[in-house]
Amino acid sequence: MTDRPATGTPPPPPPSAESEVAPALGADAGKSGAPRRGRTWLRDEAGVLVVLVALVVVVGAFRPDFLITGNLTEIARQSSYIGILAIGMVFALAMREVDLSVGGTYALTIVVGALLIRDAGFSPWLAAPIAVGIGGLLGFLNGLFTTYVRVPSFIATLGTLSLYKGLALALSNGQQVGGLDQKHPLFQVVGGTILGLPGAVWVLVLSAALMTVVFTRTRFGARIRAVGSNPDAAAFTGIPVNRVRIAALTVTGLFAGVSGVLALSFFVAGDPTVGQGYELMAIAAAIIGGTPLRGGTGSVPGAVLGSLILSVVAASLVFFSVPINWTTFATGGVILLAVALDSGLRRARAARRRAT
Repeated sequence: MTDRPATGTPPPPPPSAESEVAPALGADAGKSGAPRRGRTWLRDEAGVLVVLVALVVVVGAFRPDFLITGNLTEIARQSSYIGILAIGMVFALAMREVDLSVGGTYALTIVVGALLIRDAGFSPWLAAPIAVGIGGLLGFLNGLFTTYVRVPSFIATLGTLSLYKGLALALSNGQQVGGLDQKHPLFQVVGGTILGLPGAVWVLVLSAALMTVVFTRTRFGARIRAVGSNPDAAAFTGIPVNRVRIAALTVTGLFAGVSGVLALSFFVAGDPTVGQGYELMAIAAAIIGGTPLRGGTGSVPGAVLGSLILSVVAASLVFFSVPINWTTFATGGVILLAVALDSGLRRARAARRRAT
């Protein structure tokens, strides 16, 4: 027989927002209360790291020049733009959202930053944060439209992708915005090298470290994972789902702005045609790195490793003299192989954990 409360006993209180992090921490959190994710992310991303190292070793075995320090540094620099986009994409995907507009946001922030410096007379040090803020604003608008117009983010951001790219073309008259002072410290430092590494790589590393903490150790990150795991349960516990969704897409746009400023710092020009396909590359990097489309979890370090894999693949095709017409085909094949290998390693680890 089921026990019933005595007559007059008040019902138990509903779950409060203070308990909202429980769905995100996972059922197998340790007794210390620390999230399992925070303790074992190195193992979870091991498969991606294995794929990356294997690619570099195999290509280097056939093409020794591939392992030259200058070439590896250039690969890291090229990966930084997609890597930073992928960091922001982790927050959207973990919420079961997809932001297809990051390529347009990337191009628009480059153009706006260049125009502020050249035509409005802004200092590059001031134009850079304004451009990043514009990226965040564009992501915020995506979140508002998705949430309150109730349009799936896939459709909404597909529309804003064209909107932002078109605005970049209109503002620049379809031409590259040049004539910037290449000797300015912003372009020399951020667009140059610091301690032997490109400034963009340092920004990527710092961004990855910061956002890993935000995603795994803060209430904001816990809310994102909770909503992605089960939106209805998250809402029942008191999590403001709409605000969290808007904030997640704002973060995605913010990092698209950061990536755009890094590109502007390196190229010292605003090209409205850049960023073609970057949205799909960022999504691919995040998924390769262990952020599933089903939401509820994600990996910022994995997304960075995924972007490095994509850059290594692109560079290796050049070293093997693959015809340009086959480059996209070969890249897609390697992406599928990398995802399959990583998935197999994850399943093997899960099977071993269940066995023990």
